[in-house]
Amino acid sequence: MVHDAFLDLPPSDPAWGHGLCSDRQGHRVHYVRRGGGAPVVLLHGWPGLWYDYRRIIPTLGAEVNVVAPDLRGFGASDSPGLAAETGYGRQAQAGVVLDLMDALELGPAVVVGYDVGSAVAQALARAAPERVRGLVLGAPMHPGSGARALLPERSHEFWYQDFHRLPLAVALAGRDRAAVETYLGHFYRHWTGRPESVRRSEFEAVVDAYAVPGAFDSSLNWYRSGAGTLETARQAVAAPAGDPPPLSHPAEVLWGELDPLFPPAWAEGLERSLADHRLRILPGVGHFIPFEAPDAVVEAVRALL
Repeated sequence: MVHDAFLDLPPSDPAWGHGLCSDRQGHRVHYVRRGGGAPVVLLHGWPGLWYDYRRIIPTLGAEVNVVAPDLRGFGASDSPGLAAETGYGRQAQAGVVLDLMDALELGPAVVVGYDVGSAVAQALARAAPERVRGLVLGAPMHPGSGARALLPERSHEFWYQDFHRLPLAVALAGRDRAAVETYLGHFYRHWTGRPESVRRSEFEAVVDAYAVPGAFDSSLNWYRSGAGTLETARQAVAAPAGDPPPLSHPAEVLWGELDPLFPPAWAEGLERSLADHRLRILPGVGHFIPFEAPDAVVEAVRALL
């Protein structure tokens, strides 16, 4: 249950606990931090930012040391002029999160992620397994689901990932605030299983963040880097190297019953990526698990503390 005092707080309000630090390349990383004790790191998706966790931060912040960063190129974090392939992909974003954990002197953390954040969380666990206490993942991509995303009958869902790699995406969808609102509105309507979980003021706050000059453009660097679901799957098909060993961290996996992008059936084969996981299907929930099912996320975090 969200603390009443936070229900109507705009994302700019200081009460959220905003902070800035630098990664080891000197680029600023924005984060929100509340509470103390065991560290929990919350990683957002696209189209999102730290504010994806607005219904979780107040609750967990009363129990643990919760940190929700904006990934590189998102929100109030820097968008440096780095090559997308090396500066904005999974490994690069995992490095940014590690630098943040170092700057804040965080010990082994429960890392929560969905969408982009799920991919970054898994990359982090592989790069620095000793820094991850456990994983809470929303509909995580794995070898089996990646292969399914390439099926022709799924092109009506994943079209946006190739579109985001074209200059036309910014020219059309990012040209002004009205265009950003129209474009993001499609995903918020289509991917949300519980429409009541997104109040108008909350959606407008996300649009405001993405309508800042250059913000929509920089958010697409994730897809330009080749880290998106489609391009990752294509790379695996083109140069099959076999699956990496499954992660051994305890993992709580949450999957929206109504997720149109990653249907629950795609959880089949998840053991190839997560050797020690527990799967929970969330009735009536779509893709945006952090604000559609915040109580389920909080329960999953508590299970790993």
